[in-house]
Amino acid sequence: MSAEVTHDLSTAHLSIADGNIVVSDALQLFTPQLPEAAEIKPIERQEAVLTEPEPSTLPEIHSAAAQPSVQEPPILTYAVTAFYLNVREKPDADSNIIQVLQQGDTIEVDHATDNGWLALKDQGFVHGRYAEKLEVKAAPAAEKKLEVQVLAKANTIAEPPLNDTLEIKPAKAIPLPSDPGKPTSAVESDSGLTEEHIAKLFEKTALANHGLEKAVLEVEEEYGINAYFTIAVMKLESGNGKSTLAKKKNNLFGLNAIDSDKYNRAFAFETKSDSVRKFGQLLAKNYVGKGYTTIDKVARKYCPTNPKWASLVMNIMKRDYKKL
Repeated sequence: MSAEVTHDLSTAHLSIADGNIVVSDALQLFTPQLPEAAEIKPIERQEAVLTEPEPSTLPEIHSAAAQPSVQEPPILTYAVTAFYLNVREKPDADSNIIQVLQQGDTIEVDHATDNGWLALKDQGFVHGRYAEKLEVKAAPAAEKKLEVQVLAKANTIAEPPLNDTLEIKPAKAIPLPSDPGKPTSAVESDSGLTEEHIAKLFEKTALANHGLEKAVLEVEEEYGINAYFTIAVMKLESGNGKSTLAKKKNNLFGLNAIDSDKYNRAFAFETKSDSVRKFGQLLAKNYVGKGYTTIDKVARKYCPTNPKWASLVMNIMKRDYKKL
């Protein structure tokens, strides 16, 4: 008995003899032979190229730690230091008054002008001399909150909240009177006068045409001294601008004219307006600041030798009011 076995690689013929299997041809593994001229080239490795997805198909998550946060410019906040502060249409003391602020009011400022005025964020201008800048610092809690917001929402930039430790109060507007206010015995009060009103009160006196109107209103704005009162004391002490001290020393209030040598001891000023400003400063510090807040109280210290001083000042104030 014999059989032929075919394999993928070789062929063998088998036979049985005496109960044994005899292989006529030995099994051989088939090894394919390549032509001698064939050259085996190594397989070149190719880098995998990944196509970039469209920008719109892959959301981009911004990390607050990786990218700088975008913040709006800080709001400049100032506090009013004058007792009364006029808000004007333009950065000029001759411009129209559109609002009056009080001491302690806070205002938001857009920028400062070259001539010292502050442009308010909403409307108008105030002089920077009568407002103090407040410092606004970012709170650490707000920065931490910013990180969470940015990481939680893709492609958005969160604005940090304002520092809640600083309470910014809206400025309180005081309605402007259509006519000047009626004078009272209160030294610290708002007169409602304008430069035009004061110029009219100086007409036909030696106090006219010296630019005193602006100085009188500056005293009222910065120190709260009523303009009627300042004008009345000026007229009384200087004889409507004709006194020797007024002419030769520009001293309209008899400031420091004490003892027997009044002329030599009296203060001298470069301009009459400087005299007005000094009067306001001294009155605010040495009188109003120490409780002398009415004309009668001021009279006892300002001119103790003249018991009629208070009534004379009040009469001038009333006459001036009638002129307007």
